[in-house]
Amino acid sequence: MSVQLPVNEIERYRFAERLLGMKDPLGALMMLEPLLQEHGDDRGLQELAARAYYHSAQLGRARQALTSLLERDPSDHYARFLLGRTLERSSLLTEALPHLRMAAAMHADPDYAESVGRVERKLAA
Repeated sequence: MSVQLPVNEIERYRFAERLLGMKDPLGALMMLEPLLQEHGDDRGLQELAARAYYHSAQLGRARQALTSLLERDPSDHYARFLLGRTLERSSLLTEALPHLRMAAAMHADPDYAESVGRVERKLAA
């Protein structure tokens, strides 16, 4: 079975989403690279790239992309949550906690609340 590579930008973006969903963040980033060069300021593209950076443990790049997203839209609860998780994975717990708390306050998601509790317990230990 052969896989046909995406032809246009939308197909490339959707294929990158599928790759990320199949736990292939590096493949997703390969698909996104030309799009990032051409449309690097696109919010959806930045978020998808940030997720791929996070899942491929490129935490510095994830942090940079998420910080850029939050500068443009501080009310983006998911970007704030993912930035908190990125900082947590980078062992920057004191920096992570305010982002996680804010995300949890902005959006009632059990994963957000769980992350706040986990980081608070780590800091208390």
